[in-house]
Amino acid sequence: MGKKGKLCVLLLALALVFWTRGEELTAVDGPAEIAGDQPLVALTFDDGPRRSTTGELLDGLAERGVPATFFLIGELVPGNEDLVQRMEEEGHQIGIHTYDHVQLTGLNAADFSAQVDRTENVLAQAVGHGGFALRPPYGLIDNGVEKRSGSALILWSIDPEDWKYKDADRVAEHIVSRAADGDVILLHDIYPTSVAAALQVVDRLHEKGFLFVTVEEMARQRHVELVPGQVYRSFCP
Repeated sequence: MGKKGKLCVLLLALALVFWTRGEELTAVDGPAEIAGDQPLVALTFDDGPRRSTTGELLDGLAERGVPATFFLIGELVPGNEDLVQRMEEEGHQIGIHTYDHVQLTGLNAADFSAQVDRTENVLAQAVGHGGFALRPPYGLIDNGVEKRSGSALILWSIDPEDWKYKDADRVAEHIVSRAADGDVILLHDIYPTSVAAALQVVDRLHEKGFLFVTVEEMARQRHVELVPGQVYRSFCP
């Protein structure tokens, strides 16, 4: 192979490395599309940020070049702004999980705003922009939540109940044995066992050819518009 051929191979290899590390490749006419036959999954984490466990999770995801989506509790952000900023800088998606994990159904407009809009403001101050998807605690939604949300409502299609079992191997096996293209996986980054399970899931699903993306990237790749007040559980092709 001549020098020019070797250079082309090297450039292609570097491009693939950056792509698998979650970096977005941009074509002349817009963002590049992921291969249609490559299965996509979205890892999502609720109830953080918590310095010990969330920091360890971010380290593990960075080592693997994997982006995730974090639905954060507003009252936990003060004092952890650096973790939220790190999420933003490392290509993760940030979302709202209310201010202090309150069930949103049945709330009046003022109480809803105190939970959702207040969290939006806290996150915007941390990262410098707004526009965050909402995950209602417990996945409970009514007409009031749909009308007041102002953003897409992101639920999930795989729930290993990591909060209940706190067993990394069991949680990982539950996810890996069920994962399919377009799934949104629910975990909580406040338990060490959930962090261990998540990283095990990444390694095992990578071996199966899955690519990890954020929820908003999953929607973009599937040409799904995230509509305010609309509920999304998965993005099956």
